Amino acid sequence: MNEPFVEIDLHGMRADEAERVVEKAVASAGPGTYQIRVIHGFNRGTSLRDMIYDSFRYNSKVKRIMPGDNRGITILVLRELY
Repeated sequence: MNEPFVEIDLHGMRADEAERVVEKAVASAGPGTYQIRVIHGFNRGTSLRDMIYDSFRYNSKVKRIMPGDNRGITILVLRELY
């Protein structure tokens, strides 16, 4: 996967399923991928958001984690845009 911006929708997934999906996306991200936009939802997605922060904040491919344009989205930054 070498798209500059990747989007993953985790709606309806349990935390363990969602973690595997995000881990696969991070592992398969090529050198041209800048960000992975993870849509987890807000009402019931906060546990998924917390899992993303806990599981990927020390991942060597993830430079930083930031909130998206609404509370139901989290962005994993793999490369900075300059």
